[in-house]
This record gives sequence, structure tokens and C-alpha cells, in this order.
Amino acid sequence: MAADTRRRAVIGIAVLVVVIGTVLGVAVIDSRHSEQANATAAPPSVQTVAVKRMDLSNGQSFGGTLGYGLPQALKGAGAGVLTKLPASGDIAAQGKALYWVNDKPVPVFFGDTPLFRRLDGPTLKGADVAVVAQNLKALGYSVGTLPKDPQQAAFTPTIAQALKKWQKSVGLDDTGTLDVGQVVVLAGPMRVNSVTAQLGDPVAGDLLTLTSTQKVVTMPVDATEVGQIKTGAAVTIIRPDTKTVSARVTAISTTVDGGGKDQTTGPPKLTVTVTPDDPSTLADLDAASVQVQVTTSVHKGVLAVPVGALVALREGGYAVQTPDGKYRAVQTGMFANGMVEISGDGIADGLKVVTTS
Repeated sequence: MAADTRRRAVIGIAVLVVVIGTVLGVAVIDSRHSEQANATAAPPSVQTVAVKRMDLSNGQSFGGTLGYGLPQALKGAGAGVLTKLPASGDIAAQGKALYWVNDKPVPVFFGDTPLFRRLDGPTLKGADVAVVAQNLKALGYSVGTLPKDPQQAAFTPTIAQALKKWQKSVGLDDTGTLDVGQVVVLAGPMRVNSVTAQLGDPVAGDLLTLTSTQKVVTMPVDATEVGQIKTGAAVTIIRPDTKTVSARVTAISTTVDGGGKDQTTGPPKLTVTVTPDDPSTLADLDAASVQVQVTTSVHKGVLAVPVGALVALREGGYAVQTPDGKYRAVQTGMFANGMVEISGDGIADGLKVVTTS
């Protein structure tokens, strides 16, 4: 009886030890799980960014058309009948005939003063004489020494002799004199856009339209916005295939289009011409609709952070937060491309601030 009692006591103690061990084992496991859970729930480290000194710029995008630019009308001068006309796409080149009058060629000279009188004697001086002399020299003829002031250029016997040789070479009567309408003066090489006259028409009238020989982009800009664009400014052309082309503003028209009394044509606009820096970048396109990005304002050397670093204050305005949890009030300036200009006490280049992006 006593032996049974002792056996039962031993068994009870063994069972108690197992239970206690099991409970302790569970406690240890739970503790480990708790530690893992706490580790998983720990807050992530904040994302920071350094305040950076940089240039910020804002821009605007305008729709434009790739082509050869705005056509310019050309009128003939002098007397006679048109006997040969160029075709669209022909190039008006220096010293070459553009059209024919009375079966005689009318060649092209480059310059900014048209021939407005007959050149036939050494007493004549002026910018028109200078244009003739400069073109003869460019074409390889000896014209003597030319004065720096075009108004002082005289129609010397040397120039007359050079003119006579040139006339003979191009099929004109080699008179050594030149009359109104015997040459056409253009600013430079140009492309024939369209021909408005017909054979047999009098030369004194509308003949044809000319454009640049280089592809350009023309874009209509509201007259109220064109003040943001300056001739010579660097811009970017975005091709239809999204490739970008560096370019510059080369002309801003002074003629306003649209804005009639009925206002059905929209607000008044001016035409801005943009020329690529490298013509080959658009050589594969004959005509296309493109976008032109124009920089309208620039802030140089300002302190800036990503917009995500700004914290809106309850009392108004903004602040930035440093990694230690402190806030510093800032004044904002330009917003551009996800960045914002900031300034304020303690804001310096390299300062670390908390950001969401």
C-alpha cells in the first residue's frame, strides 16, 4: 500500500515537471515571437535629402509646324514680259538666274538694298553700288578696293569693267551698265515656295513667293505671351518621335494675326520662327507638327529641395523638418520640375531635411 502511494506520488511529480516544462517552453517561444514581432513593427528610418544650390527654370510648350518658314512675296521690276519661270523648290542662288524677261536671265544678287536706279557712271555713289560691287567680288571678279561705308561706294570704271565681264558670262548684254529689274536682290539664298505669275505676264507685278532654304519651325504665340520669348533664346524642339532637337529663336513677326472684330479667330497672335542648331536633325522630315519648349524664367544659384520636403504649417506657410525632428520655417520661391526654391534662417547648402520623395 505504501509502495503504491509512493509510485503515485512519483508519477504526479513527473507529470507536474512535464507540464511546467511545457509551459516554460511555450513562454520562451512566445517571448521569441514577441521579440520578432516587435522588431518587425519598429518604425522605418526616415528618408532625407540635402538642400542643394542649383539653377531652377520654368518653361512653356507651344505647338508649331515644321516647314520652310513664312513665305515672302517677290515682285518684279522694270519692263518686259516673263518668258521663263522657276519651279517650286528651286533655289535662288547668288549669280544664278531666277526668272527670264524678254528671253534674258534675271540673276540673283545678295544684299539689303535693291537696285533702284540705273548704274552707268563714276559719279554715282551709294549702297546700291556697294551691293553690285560686293556681289561681283564674291563671284570672283576684281572690283578694286571698296570703302567701309557703303554710302561712299562709287561706280568706278573698274567695277563697270567687272560688271561687263560678268554680264557676258551669264548671257546678258555686256554693256557695263545695270538697270532696274536686270537683277533681283535678296537677303541670301532662298527657296521658291510657289509661283503666282504666268508666262507672258508683265514682269512688274507679283511673281512668286520665297522661303528660307533651311527647315524651321513656325509657331503662333498669343500677343500677350510673346514678350516672354526673345530672339536668340535657346529652345528645344520635340519631334513627333519624341526626340529632342536644340534650336534658337531666330525671328518674331511684327504682324499680328487673328483677333478680328468678331473674335472668332481667337486672340491676336504673332509668329515666332525657331531654327535648329543642326539642320541634319530634321532632315528626315518634310513637314510635321512639333512642340517647342521655351524657357520663360530662370532663377540661378538658389537653394532648393524636392517639393515633398515641404511641410504645411497650421498657421500658414511652410517648413522643412530636420532628421532630429525639429522644424524650420522657410519662404518658397520658384517651383520647377519637382523642386522648390527655399530660403530662411539656418537654411544652407548641404543641410539634411526629411522628404517623402
